[in-house]
Amino acid sequence: MKKLILIFLIGTSPLIAQEGRRLSLADAINYALEHKAEAQKARLDIQKGELEIAETKAGALPSLAISGNTSYNPLLQENVLPGEIFGQPGTNVRVAFGQKWTSTFTAQVNQTIFNQAVFTGLKAARSTREFYLINAELTEEQVIEKVATAYYQVYQAQQSLENLESNLTLTEQTVEIIQGLYESGLAKKIDYDRSQVALNNAKSNRQQVLNAVQQTENALKFMIGMSIDEPISLPEESFEPTTLFTQNADFLSQRTEVKLMDKQLELLEWRKKATEAEYYPTASLSASYGWLGQGSKMPWWNGESNGVFWSDLSSIGLNLRIPIFSGFATKSRVGKAKIEIAKAEADMRDTMLGLQLAYNNARAQLQNSLITIENQEKNVQLAESVLTDTQNNYSLGLATLNDMLDAERDLSDAKDNLTSAKLDYKLAEIELLKSEGSLRTLTEIK
Repeated sequence: MKKLILIFLIGTSPLIAQEGRRLSLADAINYALEHKAEAQKARLDIQKGELEIAETKAGALPSLAISGNTSYNPLLQENVLPGEIFGQPGTNVRVAFGQKWTSTFTAQVNQTIFNQAVFTGLKAARSTREFYLINAELTEEQVIEKVATAYYQVYQAQQSLENLESNLTLTEQTVEIIQGLYESGLAKKIDYDRSQVALNNAKSNRQQVLNAVQQTENALKFMIGMSIDEPISLPEESFEPTTLFTQNADFLSQRTEVKLMDKQLELLEWRKKATEAEYYPTASLSASYGWLGQGSKMPWWNGESNGVFWSDLSSIGLNLRIPIFSGFATKSRVGKAKIEIAKAEADMRDTMLGLQLAYNNARAQLQNSLITIENQEKNVQLAESVLTDTQNNYSLGLATLNDMLDAERDLSDAKDNLTSAKLDYKLAEIELLKSEGSLRTLTEIK
């Protein structure tokens, strides 16, 4: 039964299983940028923006429409006219005007000559395109941050499993030592039983950490849009800390959030100008040409021989609209636009302070994490030395089982603390790169 359980554990271990796709951080990020829904939707938003710009430009282009109408009048309207017109003085004659059938076909062209709102929209089109591009860039940076965080969490889980495997080996060695001493009459049975309990607890913890590794790997696959069933492997060296203490005085101007808010302010200014354009007159030119068919029969396929008469018609017009008074509606809309601009400027100031805070905190956290890593590495070395001495002392009867189990626990804690410190460093590294607007450098880490 124990052999079957061991085979099951080995078969489910992601460290012993098939290697699968080797996934560096850059590979994971680039895969996510290509397959993750957020990145795909951001690219679709760019296409949507181009269509919105084309829609705005359409207001300055001529429009052409063709219309047609056919009417049948069962009862024609009659007007009463003086009989003198028809040589019947002193009488009134009722005369029906029009024909039973009437058909019209008209083509009309309209061209804007002056419309300040349309011209303002054309000027804002470039800003709109840039807004969608910056927004897509921000979305990709958010994807990069999420993927990098999930990536390093996989390393933490795998490192925790390696630490547990190492501690499990130490515990097995301890059990063997106590078993030999017990069989030689130099140790108590309770010591041997307690060591077996510690070994069983370590094996139980190992299975829990195995599950945690699998869950973090699955979370990473989901984050990058990869099939959950596809096996992956991560290079070990990517979890080691690297010094990134650069001073970037101009980091705020490089933040995509700042660029996006600048562009939002620019668009709000264009929106205000478009509203102010309601004060301006508008002018357009229209021209039409058509055919009119009238008669007692269906005009479509009949001519004068059948009592249907066709004639063409055309017109050219200049349309002018001059706003005089709108009940202060335009003034109110302009005032609301100014308020939106003021709110956006307040958000910008608050965002700038927040980004400065995040930058300073990231630098401080990075420095603190390096110091913590150095201290934890020393603690691991000390804990290993203490455990070796305690094992030797226990063999000589100079230390108790509690001392040895405590030394093993201290070593396990020191290794876990070192792993957590490395993860904290990597997360602070991500935050610093984000604060400097340099998250895309992670796509170059192999």
